[in-house]
Amino acid sequence: MIPFNKPYCSGRELKYMEEVCHSMTMSGNGDFTKKCHAFFEQKYGFRKCLLTTSGTDALEMCAMLCDLQPGDEVIVPSYTFVSTALAFLREKATLVFADSTAESPNISAETIQPLITSRTKVIAVVHYAGVACDMDSIMELANAHGIIVVEDAAHSIDATYKGRPLGGIAHLAAFSFHETKNISSGEGGMLVVNDERFVRRSEILWEKGTNRAEFYRGMVNKYGWCDTGSSFLPSEFNAAFLWAQLEQLDDIQNRRKHIWEIYDTALRGSVDESRVNLPLIPGYAVNNGHMYYLVCRSLDERTSLMQYLKDNGIQATFHYIPLHSSDYYRDKYTGAPLVNCARYGDCLVRLPLFYELSDDEAAFVAEHVKRFFSC
Repeated sequence: MIPFNKPYCSGRELKYMEEVCHSMTMSGNGDFTKKCHAFFEQKYGFRKCLLTTSGTDALEMCAMLCDLQPGDEVIVPSYTFVSTALAFLREKATLVFADSTAESPNISAETIQPLITSRTKVIAVVHYAGVACDMDSIMELANAHGIIVVEDAAHSIDATYKGRPLGGIAHLAAFSFHETKNISSGEGGMLVVNDERFVRRSEILWEKGTNRAEFYRGMVNKYGWCDTGSSFLPSEFNAAFLWAQLEQLDDIQNRRKHIWEIYDTALRGSVDESRVNLPLIPGYAVNNGHMYYLVCRSLDERTSLMQYLKDNGIQATFHYIPLHSSDYYRDKYTGAPLVNCARYGDCLVRLPLFYELSDDEAAFVAEHVKRFFSC
C-alpha cells in the first residue's frame, strides 16, 4: 500500500536531541528554539516568531492577542480544520462562517465583504494546500474597516503571494509543524507577529502571562505575572527536531514540488475536467508542494475513486467536514447555505504526497486516477 503520508526525517534529529540531553536547557527557549526563531525571521522577514507546542496553540495566541470581547465577530472559512474557529470561540467571539470560492477552497474578499458588520473584529484566512488567498484584496478590505487579519498558514511553509512569504502579510499568523506538514517536529507550531503593537504582549502570553522574556534580556530586574497566558512554548527536544528539518528545507521543498509536478503533468489535459477538477494555482501564488487534490462531481464518485485506489494499493483521503455543518455547530449555524464548502466537503480527495514517494510511485498513482476517470 502506498500510504497517504510518511513523516520525513533528515537523519540528524536524534543527534540534536541528544545534544539537548547534555545541555543545560531542556524545557524550552534554549539554543535550538532561538536558532529556529532566527531562521524564520531572517529567511522570511517575519517581525517576531515564537515556537509553540502546536499550530492550534499558535492560533489560540492569535485569538488572545486580538483582545476579543463578547459580541465581537470573527469571520472564518467553514472549510478548514476546527482549530481555526475553535481558537476564537474559546475567546467568546461570535463565529461568522464564510464560503469558499467556486474555483478553490480558499475564501476571497468577495466572500468576506457581505459578512462584515460593525462588530467584526477579525478575519481569519486559510491558505488551503499552501496556495495563497488574494491577500492584497483581503488586507485592503480589512484595513478599510479597521479589522485585524490572521493568516492560518498551517499548510503554507515556503509558499508565497506576489513574492511575499505566506504568514508574513497579515497582522498575525500561525504555522503548523504536525507530522503531516512539509516540515515537522511531530507536534508543533509557530506564532508569527508582523504588527509591532502585538510583539511585547505575544512574549508575555507565551511565557505564562509573565514578563520573563524581558528579564532574560536584562530589560527588567525581576519578572512576575502581568497578563493572561499559558505554557505555549515547546521543549528544546521539539525545537531540536525541527532544526534538523529546517536545515533540509530547500531539499524537502524541491522534492515535494517535483512530486506535485509529476501529478499535475500526468493529469492536466489527460483527465476529463468536466468530471474532475484539478488544483488551481493563481498567477499571484507560488505553490509549495504541500498537497495535490482532486474535486470529483459527487460524494458517490469520490467514494468510488477512493475505493478504486485502495483496491490498487493506494491510500487517498478526503479532508474537512465544513465546520458550519459539523455535529458540534450545525444547530448553532444560522447563516446562508455555503454551497462551495459543501461541495469540497463531499467531493475533495487528496493523493499521497511525501518526500520518500518515488517518481515511479507518483506515476503509478496518476495512472490509476486516469484509468478511473476514463471509465
